Amino acid sequence: MDGLFKTIQQPEYVHILLNHFPITGLFVALWFLLVGALRNSRLTIMIALVVVALLSLSAWPVAHYGELAYDRVLSMSDEAGSQYLKYHEELANRWIFLFYVTSAAATAALIVVWRKPRYLRPAVVVVALLAAGSLAAGAVIAEYGGRIRHREFQNKPLSTLHIHPEIGTG
Repeated sequence: MDGLFKTIQQPEYVHILLNHFPITGLFVALWFLLVGALRNSRLTIMIALVVVALLSLSAWPVAHYGELAYDRVLSMSDEAGSQYLKYHEELANRWIFLFYVTSAAATAALIVVWRKPRYLRPAVVVVALLAAGSLAAGAVIAEYGGRIRHREFQNKPLSTLHIHPEIGTG
């Protein structure tokens, strides 16, 4: 039990534990939303919108703990891993807003649909598109995050990363 408490006090481990919520969880929530739309179930859609809003918002603690872990992970990484870490951070900073917009849209959709059910379909379409965009961004962010400490996944040359000049490539 002591080891568990020590582990959850290290931000890099908390980041890794939480990073599945905005990706895997949002993927499941999106399917739940689409099934509700196909079945024309207002209750299912409303529940799915709550789940989409919460899981999209879960990107915030993932990003927070990622920032806290940056220096520790950087010190443990080899040169290639350091470049992947920098690119992972750059991607996360660039695309995190999509998760927040998705969460806000799902919350707004809940309110609008609650008061005006005729907007159910357009709300589902907007939230589903935003969730899909968040998932695409999250998949790319996660791909490069997974390469930081795993040399077996560092199969692309660093020159393909399109890293900004201020970060460098080597």
